[in-house]
Amino acid sequence: LCERICGICNQCHGNAYCQVVESLAKVNIPKRAAAIRTILGELERIHSHLLWAGVAAHEIGFDTLFHYIWRDREHVMELKEKITGNRVTNDMNCIGGVRRDIPDSLLDEIGFVTQYVRKRTKYYIDVFLKDKSIEKRCSGVGVLKKKDAEILGAVGPTARASGVKYDVRTAAPYAAYDEAKFKVISDKGEDVFARAKVRLLELLESANTIDSLLPLPKGPLKIKVPKAIPVNEAISQAEAPRGELFYYGKSNGTDIPERIRSRTPTYANFPALKEMLIGDHIAEIPITVASIDPCISCTDRVTITDEKGTRKLTKEEFDCLNPWHSHHSH
Repeated sequence: LCERICGICNQCHGNAYCQVVESLAKVNIPKRAAAIRTILGELERIHSHLLWAGVAAHEIGFDTLFHYIWRDREHVMELKEKITGNRVTNDMNCIGGVRRDIPDSLLDEIGFVTQYVRKRTKYYIDVFLKDKSIEKRCSGVGVLKKKDAEILGAVGPTARASGVKYDVRTAAPYAAYDEAKFKVISDKGEDVFARAKVRLLELLESANTIDSLLPLPKGPLKIKVPKAIPVNEAISQAEAPRGELFYYGKSNGTDIPERIRSRTPTYANFPALKEMLIGDHIAEIPITVASIDPCISCTDRVTITDEKGTRKLTKEEFDCLNPWHSHHSH
């Protein structure tokens, strides 16, 4: 269910949720499983950043570039399908490790894809940095000062493009990131142009991360986790393509969580849009909003009120109104 919160970041959501349960159960997953989770996370980041770059090109009227970028993204999608069985929604994570292995027969193809991503990304960096129309549409647009990024709690490339050098992969390493080789990319431009540069340079680092973990360490894919999780609470963090993904979990001693709460990076980045939009022209709004790479689906929240909308209902009141929900929630 957690992997359905966001289609593009589903691997990251599954990873963050599993880490909560594994923390509650006090288990460490095998090194091979950790490396596979990391590789899948970086493939997800590559396809997400390429998707974003194509959308950004479209928003400023550069549809030829949009088609080029999404054509190149197909190599990553096809590789993800060969590894996981699906182009987008992976279902590879499980509590205690991963469901499937990455066979040796795919290692050469992984190497080809990372090399191809590097080659094409360098070309796109050259286009973004030299094309005058891109510079005019993105430079000085959607400005987010560093102090505002910090005060408003911006995360991911949105924050790093304003000079905030924070990345969960190095600040609180998980999976196999403590063994992977990559650099945290940041920029001091504070505008849409800087956010584009950060994401494009991160593509190169994602390719480096994947290559640094191959060949995979030997060992099992998962370990056994107790069905009944001890009463406790835990948090988990992961660096999704859009920024820090935060999970909270509470156990009541059974195999059903008492509470799970996720805070997605788009939810964290929305307040920063207020500052970015000040002074923008109407024509600049689409690319400014797109520059935080918003995911609306994973940001949806629901508040349940009475029929008049005057007060919130408690869980107990809602359960009394909805017997089906009450039965299945317990």
